[in-house]
Amino acid sequence: MAPSSLSRRRFLAAAAATLAAPASAQAQLLDPLGDLLRGIFGDPSRQPQFPDPAPVQPSEEITEDDWYLDSIPDGPFQIRRVNYERLDAVYRRQLVLYSHNEQVGTLVVDPQSHFLYSLREGGQAIRYGVGVGREGFGWRGRAQVGRKAEWPDWIPPKEMLLRQPELPERMPGGPDNPLGARALYLYEGNRDTLYRIHGTREPWTIGTNVSSGCVRLLNEEIADLYLRTPIGTRVVVL
Repeated sequence: MAPSSLSRRRFLAAAAATLAAPASAQAQLLDPLGDLLRGIFGDPSRQPQFPDPAPVQPSEEITEDDWYLDSIPDGPFQIRRVNYERLDAVYRRQLVLYSHNEQVGTLVVDPQSHFLYSLREGGQAIRYGVGVGREGFGWRGRAQVGRKAEWPDWIPPKEMLLRQPELPERMPGGPDNPLGARALYLYEGNRDTLYRIHGTREPWTIGTNVSSGCVRLLNEEIADLYLRTPIGTRVVVL
């Protein structure tokens, strides 16, 4: 279910206040769990193709639970709140200066640096840390967001099922789904590229080359980006 009107008003007010702040304040890290995301998850409230279905395990010294603090209600499920002390600060969401010639609102993915930029006015951008495709599974070019989904189902493509016949033909959306809490579907015209920008239940993979071509963000971050990104948004993968 989409956020309520009240939640949207809270979100837009918080976003406007953030972007209107002085340059010194804008240079600081955006609070990943502040009022901005609280507006997203105020109310309880699908078929990407190429996430890596085999979970990548955290290190032996740090367990999966060490990566999380608690959970945030999100529709029929819960988004686990990441312990940002475990995440390299460079990959936390933040407002940065970013010189570009693209239309404001465009998403720019820099796979080499593991960043996604949501372009703003005044030469600024909101920067997110991402995980990207491992060698042999990368994609580059221009596309647009053709559709969006909350807690999307995952339908492995035929090619993946041939390589890994043990995979399910369809996995319902939910906390264990490799697509996470949200997905943005990339299209070239009317053609589905089969590549997605989506969430992940594996925060330790942010800043790495791990997926089968898709771009993954923390579930909290994809929920934020989802609200900022209307259908039709331009996407550039460098």
